[in-house]
Amino acid sequence: MNQAAQQLRTVVVEREFPHPPEKLWRALTQPHLIEAWLMKSDFQPVAGHKFQFNADWGSVECQVEEVVPQKTLSYTWSAYGVETVVTWTLDATGSGTLLRMEQAGFRLDQEQAYQGAQYGWQNFFKQLEQLVAKAAA
Repeated sequence: MNQAAQQLRTVVVEREFPHPPEKLWRALTQPHLIEAWLMKSDFQPVAGHKFQFNADWGSVECQVEEVVPQKTLSYTWSAYGVETVVTWTLDATGSGTLLRMEQAGFRLDQEQAYQGAQYGWQNFFKQLEQLVAKAAA
């Protein structure tokens, strides 16, 4: 492994949800639901599909890399010179789903983006929890 690759950092957020994988998958892949917890987008769960997330602070250019329904979703995440890959993994558990989000590829000189992602994903996960809990009611 070259030295540059070893100096990349990853943000990981993992949480168990008391909901089946299908329910979380919908929240991760349906644009109107994605908008409710993350950002407005023209996402489609199709490998190769290019899309954007749009927020008041700007937009993120993305491309779907991998789609394994109710198991894995991966897409590139490119904004302000930061090129990363976001991978969602869903694992059914006895009481629901273990959801893991990994955003990989932060360079050491991208400390602000790395810290921002750590903070941001915690908030997005809270909003996702609220959304799927509401949808259960």
